[in-house]
Amino acid sequence: MFIYNTLTRQKELFRPLHEGRVGMYVCGPTVYGDAHLGHARPAITFDLLFRYLQHQGYKVRYVRNITDVGHLEHDADEGEDKIAKKARLEQLEPMEVAQYYTNRFNKAMEALGVLPPSIEPHATGHIIEQIELVRQIMDHGYAYESNGSVYFDVEKYDHDHAGTPLRYGVLSGRSLENIKDASRELDGVGEKRRQADFALWKKAQPEHIMRWPSPWSDGFPGWHCECTAMGRKYLGEEFDIHGGGMDLVFPHHECEIAQAVASQGKPMVHYWMHNNMITIAGKKMGKSYNNFITLSQFFSGDHPLLEQAYAPMVIRFFILQAHYRSTVDFSNEALQASEKGLERLREAWKAISRLADGQKVKGQPQVEMSYVEDLAAKCREAMDDDLNSPIVISHLFDACKTINTLADRKASITPEVADALLNLFRTWAVDILGLQLEAAAGSAEREKAFGGAVELLLQMRAKAKEAKDWATSDQIRDQLAALGFEIKDTKDGATWKL
Repeated sequence: MFIYNTLTRQKELFRPLHEGRVGMYVCGPTVYGDAHLGHARPAITFDLLFRYLQHQGYKVRYVRNITDVGHLEHDADEGEDKIAKKARLEQLEPMEVAQYYTNRFNKAMEALGVLPPSIEPHATGHIIEQIELVRQIMDHGYAYESNGSVYFDVEKYDHDHAGTPLRYGVLSGRSLENIKDASRELDGVGEKRRQADFALWKKAQPEHIMRWPSPWSDGFPGWHCECTAMGRKYLGEEFDIHGGGMDLVFPHHECEIAQAVASQGKPMVHYWMHNNMITIAGKKMGKSYNNFITLSQFFSGDHPLLEQAYAPMVIRFFILQAHYRSTVDFSNEALQASEKGLERLREAWKAISRLADGQKVKGQPQVEMSYVEDLAAKCREAMDDDLNSPIVISHLFDACKTINTLADRKASITPEVADALLNLFRTWAVDILGLQLEAAAGSAEREKAFGGAVELLLQMRAKAKEAKDWATSDQIRDQLAALGFEIKDTKDGATWKL
């Protein structure tokens, strides 16, 4: 399996640190508002990776954090904690805000078919580990205290690691000079020695609600500390994969690399993976741009930019139809196309489920086992090539054509091959892509009754045709067509689909 490593800017053969086991850390949400489409993309991307690694037989420890402290406005080192600000405005305890939006995030993820991580640590539950991380960085000379706050000395770190793969900026491709130039107009502002330095610990102002005692002050950890501290706690000083959105490459993941090296003398992560952005009219979708659509709004259709409601599986399919490293631009047309594509897979699933006992049609070509094996091999090849889910979907659509040919009785299939084709769909569409193709338990019963009613009407139509009652036969066909049913007459009887 090859994955694209942001650190080396190339696809690399994946070799886990420990045979048969994978440690994976993914940056989770900051829980001060409802999850939007931009949050769905990393969740679905790394859910796909989680599922595929498990399919390959790995035992995966998947850690995805909840940021419930230390994330300041505009991701800067000054300002108000986003959760504390929301709590103040709504006159709530900050943990009420964090818990409320954590619950809603997890509910939305469940609807999208995202498997829960192995561990979901909260930043507020790991203050001791973050204080210890800051202490280690200070002991190694890469941080300094200023008025009760502690800052990472970026210039000293960069000087000591210049010309090595551990220099500051290695992940994003930036140099310290670039970073200095970008922030030159802010020089001399605040208590930092240099503007490029970032907060490891912040002294809380008197009005700040979320605070903890530390050797330096009553305060709270900087945003970047939590992932380094929690990743190390649950996955060790070195682990395999760290994931997140591309917007986290700088400064968040860049700072994580520096923190790990400064505290333990070596990098923590072997493969850095980043999904690209969801855009809307070409601009990144996000709360800071005020152009986002929440997942609950997608599910209900309650947003001026939405022409209709979109089911969670349509959203999942929409995201999987693009490679995770490519940009995806939101549009109603694209979502409606995804809705049709997903329905195409569902119709094929139903059809092959009905054909699982095999089908003999005299004089027609037979679908061979080699066809199914070749299709499975192509799906594996696509996933092994940096999780190329769009290619997997294209191969499943190829299978749809074959299944439609079988449904139209223009081909034969043995029970063994039919079962293999059904298993191919179950493995790749359901288990790995995570698409729900079957109706939920309650609706499955309704769908069965619904299908039975249509079959009954087609039997009545068949009897009318036998009796040469063409008027009744045509009436049943035309009225079913008006309701959205496609009826096909074959020499072995009528078939239908919605």
